[in-house]
Amino acid sequence: MSRFKKKKSGGTPGISTASLPDIVFMLLFFFMTATTMKDSDLMIENRLPKADQTAKLHKKQYIMYIYAGKPKDGYKSLGSSDRIQLNDKISTVADLRAFVITERAARNSQDETYLTASLKIDKEVKMGLVQDIKTELRKVDQLKVNYTTNQGNPLDR
Repeated sequence: MSRFKKKKSGGTPGISTASLPDIVFMLLFFFMTATTMKDSDLMIENRLPKADQTAKLHKKQYIMYIYAGKPKDGYKSLGSSDRIQLNDKISTVADLRAFVITERAARNSQDETYLTASLKIDKEVKMGLVQDIKTELRKVDQLKVNYTTNQGNPLDR
């Protein structure tokens, strides 16, 4: 006759790792959809002015950004006067022409009509630099210009 052996009590069964690949792929897809990439690294201060009557631009693929402001603390070697940043480099007003032409060339000819220059200008920038930017954009026939602001009362500081 055989004897019955008593099961040893104690301990829980091991954790099943069968669903682990599913969990990993769910996390991967979550981070792929929830993550956005930075367009450019700002080297200038960019405290936008406030406005109370604003409209949101919906098609971001037709926008080229032009930043203006004083260099940030890490970039004080560039001086303390107002600077223009195009993509990831500090530029001059004369570089705007080449910038607009390359932005137009990167798109197909039908999209050129929708291309908008969005000016993200610090609220402390002198108006002379803004006027120079607008004049240079006019010379290149870039007449669609947008001023980026924050929502709020313009009289508040």
